[in-house]
Amino acid sequence: MELNKELLLSIEGGINLTGALIGSLTKAMNSILDVGRGLGSAIRRISSGKLCSL
Repeated sequence: MELNKELLLSIEGGINLTGALIGSLTKAMNSILDVGRGLGSAIRRISSGKLCSL
């Protein structure tokens, strides 16, 4: 099947990911991982009894 120039120009498809969207998703994932690390550290310190006293 051969398509002419007008039909070729009218074809749409694929996912349109911009750099800003990818950057914001990366930052969100890093934030979630940081919260998880902090929570894990807090749980580990509490369970081992190694808390800082003021």
